[in-house]
Amino acid sequence: MSARLAHNTPIYRTADVRAIEAAAAVSPSPPQLMEKAGLVAAEIARDVSAGTGKPVLVLAGPGNNGGDAFVLARHLKQWYFNVSVVYAGDGGKLSADASAALRAWRAAGGGISDTLPKTQDWGLVVDGIFGIGLEREVSGYHAEWIGTVNRLAAPVLAIDVPSGLQSDSGRVMGCAIRADHTVTFIALKPGLLTLDGPDHCGDIHVRTLGLDTQKLRAPQGFVLGPEILNGVLPPRARNSHKGDYGSVGIIGGDHGMVGAALLAGRAALKLGSGRVYAGLLARDAQAVDADQPELMLRTADEVLKLGHLSSLAIGPGLGQMPDAAFYLGIALESELPLVVDADALNLIAAEPRLAELLRRRPTASLLTPHPAEAARLLGKSTREVQDDRVGTAMKLAGTFNCPAVLKGAGSVCAAPDGSWHINTSGNPGMASAGMGDVLTGLIAALLAQGVAPRTALLAAVYLHGAAADRAVAGGAGPVGLTATETIDAARALLNRR
Repeated sequence: MSARLAHNTPIYRTADVRAIEAAAAVSPSPPQLMEKAGLVAAEIARDVSAGTGKPVLVLAGPGNNGGDAFVLARHLKQWYFNVSVVYAGDGGKLSADASAALRAWRAAGGGISDTLPKTQDWGLVVDGIFGIGLEREVSGYHAEWIGTVNRLAAPVLAIDVPSGLQSDSGRVMGCAIRADHTVTFIALKPGLLTLDGPDHCGDIHVRTLGLDTQKLRAPQGFVLGPEILNGVLPPRARNSHKGDYGSVGIIGGDHGMVGAALLAGRAALKLGSGRVYAGLLARDAQAVDADQPELMLRTADEVLKLGHLSSLAIGPGLGQMPDAAFYLGIALESELPLVVDADALNLIAAEPRLAELLRRRPTASLLTPHPAEAARLLGKSTREVQDDRVGTAMKLAGTFNCPAVLKGAGSVCAAPDGSWHINTSGNPGMASAGMGDVLTGLIAALLAQGVAPRTALLAAVYLHGAAADRAVAGGAGPVGLTATETIDAARALLNRR
């Protein structure tokens, strides 16, 4: 994805960006947003293509994104770049600002072609076809342009968002530009950071165009970055013992799925929990974890009866047999901070009684669904969930009155107060078995050590992805990266803070 984005950088959805633009337009001195956007984009284009000696191809679309492209082209031409502009729309249908930008381009001696030049030897291609708010599938000659650009060897700079990428969801609308750089205006958009966005944006450059966005509209969305780990756990006193760092209970591990509970337990142990108990449902479960003998393996009954637990996690390898629902009910009725994952989520989706217990819990609960589990919880299809990842995460948090993370590329963490974060760590190596179990253990460990529930969720989600990034940087992936390998990496990263 992009060059590093600071933690808590605001993210705005399309409707909010439009509201900011409208508020700026009625200010005493309305800013010339298109002129500013075109100039800052031209400066990035100049830097990216400097020294190539090759021409720049600019593709302009039918909206204000095209107007930004005309302004960019004009500046590059004034800086003595050889610029070719392709625009096939009806100039009479352009907005007033975009029409003015087109006239200024022509007045500067710039030409327009309605077809792509035959040459493929470009120093840079600038994508100004479509901007934010695209809601239809890309088709016709615009789709052909996108296909051609994606086959070129030249670097690509996208204006605001890569054309064909839905700016709120990150969904590809039929086809989309694969950019090396994206300069996005006013504020970050969620679609740049989640679902297909990270595969299409390249390095992201945020340019506010001189607007105080947070003054014009308070943000609900934010970047989840490495600073969330700063001070998440205080330094340990020399005079301390295991009881000072909490006790975690993990409930799960039915027949054939014991490994899931062990992964969660190992993650909790290596993230600093003083004691970790794995309550296993499998009747033939082993009595000891030979690879991690520090884990205390018990039955689910035994763990749920312990009086000194600090946090509880349920779901890894839980299954959906009657015993699983029984133990989930006990966990939901407990007064412990609770992480709910995997089959525990599926049982809640299937049984209204359990869902109501979750909603009414007076103690903190944290939900960790992947898209299919989120769909079951909300009675939607997985496609509907992925088409609105931010909205889905917010709906989960509101419906069940607790923080939730919708896992996936650019995991979305939401809270009942309507705020949300998009995670910027992680890589494709995490698409492997057991990763969710590790995340569950990381969250439970932070809860057991007294970290506030919402912070525990955010910190664990970022740390989990960062651990995978560290493992990959060390040669352990992304192909073939295992959940186990992320556990030691997470411990190492947390101890560096």
